[in-house]
Amino acid sequence: MGLASLCLPGYQGAMLNTIIHGSATGTPPLLIAHGLYGSARNWGVIAKRLSDERQVVAVDMRNHGDSPRRDSHTYPELAEDLAEVITAHGGRMDVIGHSMGGKAAMMLALNHPEAVRKLVVADIAPVAYGHTQIQYIHAMKSLDLESIERRPEAAARLAEAGVDAALQSFFTQSLDLPNKRWKLNLDTLAEQMPNIMSFPQTEAAWDGPALFLSGSDSDYVLPQHRGEIRARFPNARFAKLPGAGHWLHAEKPREFEAAARVFLNA
Repeated sequence: MGLASLCLPGYQGAMLNTIIHGSATGTPPLLIAHGLYGSARNWGVIAKRLSDERQVVAVDMRNHGDSPRRDSHTYPELAEDLAEVITAHGGRMDVIGHSMGGKAAMMLALNHPEAVRKLVVADIAPVAYGHTQIQYIHAMKSLDLESIERRPEAAARLAEAGVDAALQSFFTQSLDLPNKRWKLNLDTLAEQMPNIMSFPQTEAAWDGPALFLSGSDSDYVLPQHRGEIRARFPNARFAKLPGAGHWLHAEKPREFEAAARVFLNA
């Protein structure tokens, strides 16, 4: 399947919203795909720092931020969204993906091997997970946005709804206060949660350089996942960030940046 052939049934190719850091250089550009409930803005500090050596393109995934809202949210579709961005930036990029974005990045490499030079997968494996993140949708939908004027008020309401302190400001970055709405397609994300927690069955493999970088305090990438990872990504390497959980890039941004930089520049 070539990069010009975005032909999934029902695929609509409106380009994802992007935030571009830095200018094009002789080094391949870097694409960053955020996780569930995130946005390109969440990666601003890391993207800006990594743009000292190359252009960095952070995207809002579909149903997030300022990207198109769709009724479907499957990993083959998310991979096509990313492939379209790569086509617009020369046809080949390094890719960092976290959590949901990591699954989309893996699917991209499997379906479009020519589009990816190096791959960093942050705290996720190509497996189905039994837990769900739908409780956060319920928390966000419980807020009366008409009565909220400032983000700290929204964070306080999320705290009352049981959201951990570390995630309150993360979620409120997706709050469009002037228009009293979430920049998240919460209804579709809730409906599509089974697809988000899964990973498509595939016999495809990608033999490019891949770094599976996880938090030492996270349980998302377990020793029993390594067989499935190596079946799909035979040249996978593994590393952990000490003292970090699932949101390792937010908890340890300098350490995450350093690990990614060393791998991408090797």
